[in-house]
Amino acid sequence: MKRITAAVLLVLAIYTGAAGAIALVGFRDHATTADIIVVPGNTVRPDGTVSPRLQSRLDVALQLYREGLAPAIFVSGGTGREGRDEAAAMAAYLVAQGVAPRAIIQDPLGVDTGATAVNAAHYLRTHQLHSAIVATQYFHVARTTLALERSGVRVAGARHARYFELRDAYSLFREVLGYAAYLARG
Repeated sequence: MKRITAAVLLVLAIYTGAAGAIALVGFRDHATTADIIVVPGNTVRPDGTVSPRLQSRLDVALQLYREGLAPAIFVSGGTGREGRDEAAAMAAYLVAQGVAPRAIIQDPLGVDTGATAVNAAHYLRTHQLHSAIVATQYFHVARTTLALERSGVRVAGARHARYFELRDAYSLFREVLGYAAYLARG
């Protein structure tokens, strides 16, 4: 019984440390100029509008864009359960906020963080570009950064979205597992 208790306490300590580290990385906003801003997708409502969580990511990207830190926004997402193209909905939101369509790169094949990173890296290489800023929720910054760097993208910083909900506790737990899986892939 003591071994089981010790093992459970060890797992909890490792998880708590990893979750704390991921949150610290995610809350540490910093960004320098880059070639693009990468915004991973999230839920789009059945009517085609972006969810509050996705809107908050886009609002951060919009702020970075307006500050002149990058000339283009790379919106990436697949088609969700709702049957809506996340990248198209994200682009429509940005255009409605005054971003010129030519400054938006749509990636409709970014079905997960890894695909988003690979697709962003491909876009950058194809256009002889090299760097990106990450715009996403605090718990997603570390894994998105790792995926981009492993795909050959120089990450010039990140800024987290200012939207919080109870679901973030689950999301942080999921990110600990996701980050560990990305590290294990080497």
